[in-house]
Amino acid sequence: MIEIKSIGDLSIQVSFGNQINEEIHREIQRFIAGLKESKIKGIIEWVPAYCTVVIYYQPEVISYHVLEKILKSNYSNADKVEREKTIVYEIPVYYGGETGPDLPFVASYHQLSEEEVVSLHSSQEYLIYMMGFVPGFPYLGGLPPSLAVPRLEHPRPSVQAGAVGIGGDQTGIYPTKVPSGWRIIGITPVTLFDINRPSPFLFSAGNYIKFRPIDFKEYKKIQRLIANKTYELITYKREKKYDCD
Repeated sequence: MIEIKSIGDLSIQVSFGNQINEEIHREIQRFIAGLKESKIKGIIEWVPAYCTVVIYYQPEVISYHVLEKILKSNYSNADKVEREKTIVYEIPVYYGGETGPDLPFVASYHQLSEEEVVSLHSSQEYLIYMMGFVPGFPYLGGLPPSLAVPRLEHPRPSVQAGAVGIGGDQTGIYPTKVPSGWRIIGITPVTLFDINRPSPFLFSAGNYIKFRPIDFKEYKKIQRLIANKTYELITYKREKKYDCD
C-alpha cells in the first residue's frame, strides 16, 4: 500500500514503504509509468527517490483531494501499465593510476589483488535507483559486499568529472568536479551531464550501468571521440531477471 500526504501548497508525496530494494523500486517505476500514461492535467513534474515520489502540481488546475484520488486509482491499476524495457549503459572505466588513487586501498582492505577488485566491480549490472546530489549523479545499487569500504576520514576538496568511487556499500560516478569522501578507483571519459544535449542527463532511474575496464590508451581515444562528438555509448536491453522487471 502507498501513503499519500501533502508536503506543501504545491507538492504531494507518495510513499511506498521504508526499505531500499528492487521490488519497491520497480513498484515506483510502474507507478511513474502510469503517471506518464494518464497525462493528468495540473501535474508539473515528479521526482522519484528510493522509497517515495514527490509530485509537483498546480492547485488552481487540480485540487489536492482530486489528485489524491487519481493517484490512488493509478496505483491500483499500475500492474496493467506496460513499462518501457530497461536498458544497460556500458560505461568504460580506466581503473587505477593517478585517476584511481584508492584502488590499492580497496584491494588491501579486502585482501584482494587490484585485478580482482576491477573484475568484481565490473562484473555487476548496477540498478540506477534515482538521480540526485548534483545533476547527473546516479545512485546505484548492487555493489558486491566484498568491495564495501569505509569513506575517507577527510574528504577530498574535489574529484574529477567522471571519477568512479566506492563509499560504504555504494558505488557511483561523479558527473562534475565536487568534494568527495568516497574511495576513487577509476575514471570514465563519458560525459554524464551536458546542458546542451536534448536530454542533459545521460542516465535515467530504472535502468542499469555496467562498467567496462579499459586501458589508458583507449581512455584517451574515447576522450578524443567525445571531443569530436563522434563517440557512441554502448547500450543494450536488459534480460528480464525478476518478475518485477
